[in-house]
Amino acid sequence: MVESPFDVEIEVGEVVAAESFPEAEKPKMTKLWIDLGDREIQSAGQYDHHYEPGDLEGRQVLCATNLGSVRIAGFKSEALTVGVPDEEGYPVLVEPDKSVPLGGVLF
Repeated sequence: MVESPFDVEIEVGEVVAAESFPEAEKPKMTKLWIDLGDREIQSAGQYDHHYEPGDLEGRQVLCATNLGSVRIAGFKSEALTVGVPDEEGYPVLVEPDKSVPLGGVLF
């Protein structure tokens, strides 16, 4: 495995399941279950602004995986799924432009 030159380890994962998360305090939250190749993690973010949960399934995403975990309305979010803000500040996902092996580290 390639070592990351960053303080944050960012790995490629594939969204295996996604669902809206209306119980969260922030609006338009989505729960994600992400396969990193050697393990599955959970993440939550405000993705309903741009994505239907079903459209996220099968998509490769980048995840910061060594930041620890937080509980959001009882859901354990174990990674930060990487996005960039749109003009209103809502996340647009960052993803590889072609399929790559799961668990690959950003360098």
